Amino acid sequence: MNPQTQPFDYYLDVLKNKYAQFEGRARRSEYWYFVLFNVLVSIGIGIVGTFLDSNFLSMIYSLGVFIPGIAVAVRRLHDTGRSGLWILIGLIPIIGLIVLIVFMVEDSKPDNQYGPNPKTAVQ
Repeated sequence: MNPQTQPFDYYLDVLKNKYAQFEGRARRSEYWYFVLFNVLVSIGIGIVGTFLDSNFLSMIYSLGVFIPGIAVAVRRLHDTGRSGLWILIGLIPIIGLIVLIVFMVEDSKPDNQYGPNPKTAVQ
């Protein structure tokens, strides 16, 4: 993404271009904008589902963003210099989630085995 990327573009990029891409790295902005818009869309679909008295739309959306959500989280962990398997720490109640959030808010590490630093990479 170029420096003039709009926040919603990160969300669309994850869904369109990096749907199941587990290799490479994801900047904080890519990860957190994906999370933000995912939550907003989920809330919107939940409201519509309430009026329709159906959870079908929510289930379809959840299934649709499950793989890209994991993929962007793994790429974000790669950006902090960690293996994607660290995502499994989130399965530990409360403590695991806190540790995972701390990992996700860390700044990018210099070039590592997962690729060049996306902050300094030429787009």
